[in-house]
Amino acid sequence: MTFAQTNEKNPAAASGPVKSLVVSSRTMTIYSSRPVVLCLSGHDPSGGAGLQADIEALLAQGCHAAPAITALTVQDTVNVTDFRVLDREWVLAQANAVLNDSTVAAVKLGMLGSLEMVDTVVELLLEHPHLPLVCDPVLRAGGGGRLGKDEVGYAMRERLLPLAMIATPNLPEARILAELPEGTADECAAKLLPFCKHLLITGGHGDEVLIHNRLYIRGGETHTFTCQRLPGSYHGSGCTLASALAGRLAHGENLISAVQSALNYTWRTLRDAEQLGKGQFVPRRLPLDFCS
Repeated sequence: MTFAQTNEKNPAAASGPVKSLVVSSRTMTIYSSRPVVLCLSGHDPSGGAGLQADIEALLAQGCHAAPAITALTVQDTVNVTDFRVLDREWVLAQANAVLNDSTVAAVKLGMLGSLEMVDTVVELLLEHPHLPLVCDPVLRAGGGGRLGKDEVGYAMRERLLPLAMIATPNLPEARILAELPEGTADECAAKLLPFCKHLLITGGHGDEVLIHNRLYIRGGETHTFTCQRLPGSYHGSGCTLASALAGRLAHGENLISAVQSALNYTWRTLRDAEQLGKGQFVPRRLPLDFCS
């Protein structure tokens, strides 16, 4: 399914993904490097969300994921029961190993879990201000369990969102970040846009037949992407979307086009989702060529 988009102001022209060059030799075929995306996220042992979702979604975009673990979780497709945030030194060591070795094209943030980890990631990103950053403010698991106190969300709002190219909260997360427990997407965006240049607030947590995903741009421009609601609930949909978006940006696609590409891909992974456990469905994150 393709998302329908409405633009209240000036639509931006789409730019296609960058093609890879191929060099052939007698012994092997050497491809030019895929874009490398550094992922700072938590590990989900069920494989539905977290770093595995990042890796699969980025592979599907033709990117290479470089995963740096920020936290370990105890969770399944039903809910999360516990988590442990890694030491600051370990996270910095993982990320710097990648940054010092590879040419990183984009950064994707997921679960951070603590105020100290927010500070750690801010310190890291300030040393690489040129990298486009997609911030997925993970504060709740799909089953509703906490993956960090609300204070972590407030710290992300104050310190991380200003460094991000775009943040991708769902509406419940946007309400936490904006401190508006019953706020609409528009109300949350008005509170958050002073901190973030671009804000994609995803729908799907109500009961509307047509889901509205809204991209807010500081200055007043708004784009709405709509899609048909699918039955069931899904584990890892937010990770999938944010990673796919980071992948499209890593290829050089412009922001509005990248958002639409990532939304279209994510909807297809949910349409084809599998029930691998006793709880939520897990997105089937096949490469784009297989998601028709």
